[in-house]
Amino acid sequence: MVGAMTDDAIVPDTKDWTWVLRERCPECGLTSADVDVRTLPAAIPVQATHWEAVLSRPEVRVRPAPAVWSPLEYACHVRDVYRLFDQRVHLMLDEDEPTFANWDQDETAVTGRYGEQDPATVAVELREGAERIAATFAQVPDDAWARRGFRSNGDDFTIETLAQYMVHDVVHHLHDVRG
Repeated sequence: MVGAMTDDAIVPDTKDWTWVLRERCPECGLTSADVDVRTLPAAIPVQATHWEAVLSRPEVRVRPAPAVWSPLEYACHVRDVYRLFDQRVHLMLDEDEPTFANWDQDETAVTGRYGEQDPATVAVELREGAERIAATFAQVPDDAWARRGFRSNGDDFTIETLAQYMVHDVVHHLHDVRG
C-alpha cells in the first residue's frame, strides 16, 4: 500500500534546505554560493560519473539503516532532480516569474518504486538527465541568470540560485552514499 508506514518507511524530509544558499553545509562541506554556475556544463557530467560508480556497487540496493535510502534510491532521486530542475530552468527562461508545481520527493520515491529499479537503467537515465541539464545551463544567456521563479511555498530562486541549490542536492547525496 502506497504511503503505509512500516519499520523501513522513510521519514519524510521536511527541512527547509534553502539555507545552503547562504551557508556552508556542515555535512557535505559544499558552500553553494561559491559555485560558479558557468562551470556547470562541464561539472555536471563528472557528477554523473561518480553516480555511475555508485550504481555499479554490489550493495547498491542495501539501505544503511531501515529508514535511510539505499544508494540506488538516492541515485533515482538525483536522476529525477536533474529532470525536474531542467524543467524548472526552462520554465524560468520561457515565463516571467513562474510558480513551480509542488514536488513531493518522498512520494515520488514510493510511487516510483525507487528501490526496485534496475541500477544499470538508472545509470543511463541519470547520465542522460545530467547531460540534458548541463546543456540547458550552457545555453542560459548571461543576462538570464537573474530570472526568477517561485516554489509553491513562496521561496524564490533565480536561475543561478536554483542551479546552486541543485548542485548542493547532488553533492550532498553523493556524500550520503560515500560516492
